[in-house]
Amino acid sequence: MVWIPILLLGLFAMLTAILVLRLPRHGWMLFAAVLMFGLAGYGLQGSPGQPASPKAMMQEEVESGEQLVAARRALFDTGQQPPGYLVTSDAFARRGQHADAAGLLRRAVAENPNDAEAWLALANALVEHAKGQVTPPALYAFERAQQAFPAHPGPGYFLGMSYLRSGQPQEARDVWNDLLERSPADAPWREDLAFRVARLDEMLAQMEGMRQLMEAQRNAAPPPMPGEQP
Repeated sequence: MVWIPILLLGLFAMLTAILVLRLPRHGWMLFAAVLMFGLAGYGLQGSPGQPASPKAMMQEEVESGEQLVAARRALFDTGQQPPGYLVTSDAFARRGQHADAAGLLRRAVAENPNDAEAWLALANALVEHAKGQVTPPALYAFERAQQAFPAHPGPGYFLGMSYLRSGQPQEARDVWNDLLERSPADAPWREDLAFRVARLDEMLAQMEGMRQLMEAQRNAAPPPMPGEQP
């Protein structure tokens, strides 16, 4: 499953080149080949299957409600039963009923504004309800989760993942890099997080290089027509 976000990034880069940078049709195959070459190189030299740390934080990218709940719970697992509103909202999320989960969690954080896990669960539910988009209410919930538990990596990690899923790799990189800079030197998630930031830096650099190349091609003078003087 870890390859899905990587492939989505490749698709995002391709769509950006075609729709935003106006890559000519005759250059589509070449650009796709460059992307595939880069992904193949990453598969050979990178570590797409790097194990999670701590617990399920850096596990395979979550897609379903079940996986999303499991990943979040692993970060906050204290060995005690979570509050009833979290148990019920997680049941909604596991069934894909994210609007119901968000409704319940809104009431929960109103009564318990310092519950970091409830705020994070609300943020994730709002992102899922918005089909993977980081909406202003979701961003606010992520921020409140971080305020409630400043030293916890969960809000930053899940916000970065949400940005990545929504096709915003620069925002994901900035969030994860900020989390990396705030993390203690011995934090068990630093190695995996640094790996993710480095991979995003490489991808963004490649996209910028391609953008500059295509910009230079657009600005270059067209070749002379047959019979014309250069």
